[in-house]
Amino acid sequence: MRKKVAMAADHGGFHLKTILVEFLQRLGREVADLGTQSDAPVDYPDYARAVAQEILHEKAERGIIICGSGVGACVAANKFPGIRAAICHDTFSARQGVEDDDINVLCLGARVI
Repeated sequence: MRKKVAMAADHGGFHLKTILVEFLQRLGREVADLGTQSDAPVDYPDYARAVAQEILHEKAERGIIICGSGVGACVAANKFPGIRAAICHDTFSARQGVEDDDINVLCLGARVI
């Protein structure tokens, strides 16, 4: 069974999101691309909300949110009860976050990585 990933980004993360959506699809993952669809300025909390709602409504198992630093997206996502978001810029932290802390949203900073 393929597990769906909800992915969204603000304007700062748009280009990285595009690359990651294509990468995950090539790996056979189902991806819900929740926007944004350009690098025009938008508000990151709107995209954190979109990913959180996909997970909370059980439309996706995990989420990825990308903004410039990853910090804003992480703070916004963690405001939703049931969402456990973390900024991880390395595979060790990401794996430990899932295995030890049961994170369900990965936050990335496009201007950091």
